[in-house]
Amino acid sequence: MSEQPSSASGVTVSPARRRAVVDALRRGAVPDSGLDLLATGLYRFEAAVDGELDAVAAGGAAFKAVRGEYGSGKTFFARWLGERAKRRGFAVAEVQVSETETPLHRLETVYRRATERLATASFQPSALRPIVDAWFYALEEDALAAGTDDSRLEQAVAQLLNDRLSEVSRGAPGFAAALRGYHAALGADDEATAAAVLAWLGGEPHVAAAAKRAAGVRGDLDHFGALGFLRGLLAVLRDSGHPGLLLVLDEVETLQRVRSDARDKAFNALRQLIDEVHSGRFPGLYLVITGTPAFYDGPQGVQRLAPLAQRLATDFSTDPRFDNPRAVQLRLSGFRLETLTELGRKIRDLYATGSTDPDRVRSVADDAYVADLAHAVGGALGGKVGVAPRLYLKKLVGDVLDRVDQFPDFDPRADYRLTVDRTELTDAERHAATLPVAPAASADEVELDL
Repeated sequence: MSEQPSSASGVTVSPARRRAVVDALRRGAVPDSGLDLLATGLYRFEAAVDGELDAVAAGGAAFKAVRGEYGSGKTFFARWLGERAKRRGFAVAEVQVSETETPLHRLETVYRRATERLATASFQPSALRPIVDAWFYALEEDALAAGTDDSRLEQAVAQLLNDRLSEVSRGAPGFAAALRGYHAALGADDEATAAAVLAWLGGEPHVAAAAKRAAGVRGDLDHFGALGFLRGLLAVLRDSGHPGLLLVLDEVETLQRVRSDARDKAFNALRQLIDEVHSGRFPGLYLVITGTPAFYDGPQGVQRLAPLAQRLATDFSTDPRFDNPRAVQLRLSGFRLETLTELGRKIRDLYATGSTDPDRVRSVADDAYVADLAHAVGGALGGKVGVAPRLYLKKLVGDVLDRVDQFPDFDPRADYRLTVDRTELTDAERHAATLPVAPAASADEVELDL
C-alpha cells in the first residue's frame, strides 16, 4: 500500500491509517490507533513515560495516576501511551472500571476484562490465544535447540512449562494446570476443550465442568487468585516476546458513585495493587489509572483511605508548566483555544492528504476558519474549551471537511452554521453547554429541584 506524506508534519501516513483516524473523529470517537498524528501538548510527558516503559521492559514495574477533568483527554492519553508501549513490543489492555461490569473490589473481573481487551501491535483484542500459542511455540523451539528429538518433545515442553512457571504455580497452581490442559487438548485435536480451558484461563466464570476436569482445574477464579493469574500472564508475555503489559484502568472516578462498602473495598484493592507493583511482584507491569481531580482530592474519593491518599499524593500547587512528569500523578490541563486550533490544523492537513483536491481543502478551511470554528464550538459549550475537542473534531470532519471535499461550490463561511443538539453531547459536554432547554412535552418531563 502506498503512503502519503502529511504536509503538516512531514511524517508518512498510509491511506488506511489516515482513513481510520478520520472515520473515528467523524463518529466523535477517540481513534484506536494513529494517535501520534493528533497528539498536541503531550511532548512534555514523552521522556518520562518512555523511560518508565524502558525500565518495565527491563524487568521492572511502574504505576502512574493520570488526573484531568472530563474532556481533558485522559482516554486519549492512555491510548497514546498504549501506542508507544506497543512500539516497544508491549501488550496493552484498557479496562473501563464499572460498578456492574468491572467492580474494582473484585479483581477477578478486572483480570477477565484485561484478557478480553488484550492487544498487541500484531493482534487486536483478544490477543490471549495468539500470545499463548506463541509461548508454546517458543517452548518447543527452546526444547529443540537444547537437543530434544521429536519423540521426547512433548515431555520436554511440559518440563519447560513447569520450570518457567514454577514461581507462579506456588501462588496460582491453576494457571499452569490450565496451560497444560490447553496444550493437551490441542494435541488431541479437541478444539472445543482447548477453547473452553483458555476461556477459564482468561477468567471466564461460565466454563463447562467437563473441560475443567480435563484440564485438572476446579472452581472459578476469585479476587485473590486473580493476582496470581496476572503474574502468570506477565510470565507468558515475557517468554513469548512481549517485554511487558500496559494495563489501563480508565474512569476510576466512577468509584465515587458506588455504595460506601463497595467503594472502600475498591480503594483497598487499589492500594493493594499499587503496593504489589512497587514491591516488584509484577515484573513487566505498567499500571495506569485515570480519574478526575475530585476522585483524587474529594471526600468521596481516595481521601477516604489515608494509605491510598498517601501513595498518590502529588504537589500541584505550582504552575502547571513545572509539573513533574516523573511524579506518581500526571495532570492533564485540558485544551485551550490555541491548542484546540493547533489540533484542528493537524486534522485539516491530515484530511487533505487523502483528498482529491488537497489545496482546496487547505484554502477553503484555512487556518483562520479552523480557529473560528474552534471558538464557536467552545462558545456553544459555555466557553469551556477543555471539554470541546471531541465535538469540535466531529464537526470539523463531518460537517465541514467532508463537504468541502465532496462539493466544489461549498463554502463553510457562507453555507454552514454551527448547530449543536443536546442529543449528540456527552454528559460532560451537556453540563457545559449553554444551549436552551427544549420545552417539556408533558408535565412528567418537568424536573423539579426539591
